[in-house]
Amino acid sequence: MPDLNGTYRPPPINCNGLYPRAFRWAQTMRLAVEEINQNPVLLPNHTLGYKIFDSCGYPLTGQRAVLSMLNGVSEENSSMCTNASSLLAVIGASGSAQSIVLSRILQPFRIPMISYSSSCACLSDRQKYPTFFRVIPSDDYQVKAIARMLVHFNWTWVGLLRGDNDYGRFAAKGLLRELQETKVCVAYQEVIPLLYTRQGGLRIMKVMRSSTAKVVVVFAGEGEMTPFLRDYMTQNSTGIQWVGSEALVTASVFSGREYYPYLGGTIGFGIKKGHISRLGDFLQTVNPKRYPDNVLMPPCSGQESLLEQHSAYMNTSSPRVAYNVYKAVYAIAHSLHNLLLCHPGRGPFQNNSCAQSNNIHPWQLQHYLQEVNFQIAGEEVDFDAKGDSVPYYDIINWQRGPAGNIEFVNVGLFDGTKAVGEELLIQEDRIMWAGHQSEVPVSVCSASCLPGFRKAVRRGEPICCFDCVPCDNGKINNQTNSVDCTICPEDFWSNNDRTACISKKVEYLSFDSLGIALTVMSVVGACFTLAVCGVFFCHRHTAIVRVNNSELSFFILFALTLCFLCSLLFIGKPTYWSCMLRHTAFSITFSLCISCILGKTLVVLAAFTATRPGHNIMKWLGPKQQRTIISSCTLVQVVICAAWLIDVPPFPSRNTQYEHSKIILECSVGSSLAFWCVLGYIGLQACLCFVLAFLARKLPGNFNEAKFITFSMLIFCAVWLAFIPAYISSPGNYADAVESFAILASSFGLLFCLFAPKSYIILLKPEKNTKQHLMGKEKK
Repeated sequence: MPDLNGTYRPPPINCNGLYPRAFRWAQTMRLAVEEINQNPVLLPNHTLGYKIFDSCGYPLTGQRAVLSMLNGVSEENSSMCTNASSLLAVIGASGSAQSIVLSRILQPFRIPMISYSSSCACLSDRQKYPTFFRVIPSDDYQVKAIARMLVHFNWTWVGLLRGDNDYGRFAAKGLLRELQETKVCVAYQEVIPLLYTRQGGLRIMKVMRSSTAKVVVVFAGEGEMTPFLRDYMTQNSTGIQWVGSEALVTASVFSGREYYPYLGGTIGFGIKKGHISRLGDFLQTVNPKRYPDNVLMPPCSGQESLLEQHSAYMNTSSPRVAYNVYKAVYAIAHSLHNLLLCHPGRGPFQNNSCAQSNNIHPWQLQHYLQEVNFQIAGEEVDFDAKGDSVPYYDIINWQRGPAGNIEFVNVGLFDGTKAVGEELLIQEDRIMWAGHQSEVPVSVCSASCLPGFRKAVRRGEPICCFDCVPCDNGKINNQTNSVDCTICPEDFWSNNDRTACISKKVEYLSFDSLGIALTVMSVVGACFTLAVCGVFFCHRHTAIVRVNNSELSFFILFALTLCFLCSLLFIGKPTYWSCMLRHTAFSITFSLCISCILGKTLVVLAAFTATRPGHNIMKWLGPKQQRTIISSCTLVQVVICAAWLIDVPPFPSRNTQYEHSKIILECSVGSSLAFWCVLGYIGLQACLCFVLAFLARKLPGNFNEAKFITFSMLIFCAVWLAFIPAYISSPGNYADAVESFAILASSFGLLFCLFAPKSYIILLKPEKNTKQHLMGKEKK
């Protein structure tokens, strides 16, 4: 091709070299014509003639050839527009770019053309190419087949290499369209320029080497690939798994042993193989001396062996494109035969007269080509409404032969007439991959995400490039390459591997180490209280017991015993009854205890006041009045608790919000207002006791009960003031432990502050257990 840079007038277009495969295709057409002319049944009494023009594989030279063909003269040194031609049909061209030019030129003359190798999907447009037919499937089917293959072998990261022509352009566009519905991404798309330069080829190879894609899809013919592969081999580039289209995968020009290290393992879709029985013998009978020493053949003596000089020419083991040429000739012959046997009123010419053998027009032949249907070598040949043939491909694998050369081995097929998902049939055990490997090569941008992980697409990169991120807590994924993780049901949680949902661990304040410690403290506290009660009972007639109002002391000890024991209600699995008893029992027993202490405080304060002249308050605080005060104060708490239980009682609940991996069984208070009213009432009683006891702190005598009440209330208030923030901030079962500990701590504080000094005197200092000592009137 000339340099079309536009800076000077381009030189004329010249053809050079010999393309053995194309020469074989031309000879196949000659063979088919001779067979038809010798056939007494097909076109009897008629002889087919032909002319062969060389398009040189380029649109411009193809344009020159078709214009010469239309004028009916030779290409050389003749005017392009002289007279009309008797041309009825054209077989060709090989490349889609040439066929587009030829079809557009032939269209005004309504001359049909049948291509044996132009597969561009663009040629299926009947509005643009109404006279175009082909015996090769459209690339629409080929790109579907390649897309199915990429998905089948899980090649999700591939490169794309195409020729700078309509075939490569439309095929690449079709493949990208097909891959949109799959998980396959194209890492790069490079174009082999029509005017190939080594610099451009090296740039493409640099892109291929820098990419992590190990599979490269090629939409280019031998013409574009030959110079590129020459540089590719000189760079010693290997490790690429080639996926070739039909334009490349059966190119015998690359079958030499020098190509195997670089192209061995190539796989792709080839035109369906046919059988032409006489082709091998016919090719050997061709005498090279019949062809002059011109651009078609190198100088020859007539003694050369074609078998040695041009192996591609003599390769008839699996004719594919040649078989398409053979079918195209027979399609024209059968259409002409049907046209000549036409009867008016039948076939495509129901309203017109049929053709005469001496007056056949190309447009008439075009109509019969659309309707033709015949059998050849056991295969049915016809055209659909778009002029395309049956979509059927052989899957070809390039393997090393006995002599080290490349052999094209059939390892499967693609049948486009079958249902979706059933078109592809591959014999994987027969495939030899690049590098002479038997295992399927891996070509992915990112390795598959294992179960327990999800895909996170990288910003600004294709969806095939991702990072594997572990599923969040509470979510699982038991599949590979999943985009999302599944949330576990409410009562389940993810395992450590994030691959399965397991039942959540159920937690409550059980009899574990913490529960046992609280139980021991509760039992010990109750035992101490009972022990003190026993000591007081045994010494009930002594001065210290009688002076401190023994009846109120026993009431306090009874209430403290209940306080110690009610903390046990907070340990164990919450139930409906235990939840109601927890807070009510605790609040009523503590209210009883504080009411008794309040009564004792009033008695102490009254006794102090009664020593003053004119005060006779003790007659209003006798035993009956004391019992009334205790009962009334306790009854208020009972009423609050009863209203609480009637309105919104506490109930067992399952807390799954604080710690999502666990189910915390706890008692919901039901009504927060009632809960804080109960605690507030106890706090009010304690504060009142503290104030009254503080006022009576200067009572005369060696034993001042008001001081001990003051200290006990101080400890009590400190414990419960610390309880409030600790209870609010404690999670789950720890809130129960905090409340239980607060009950025990405050109970121990009351027990030791109120009764430890008395027990000390009773048991260890009996000589001080006298009224004189207690009243401070002891003789010195």
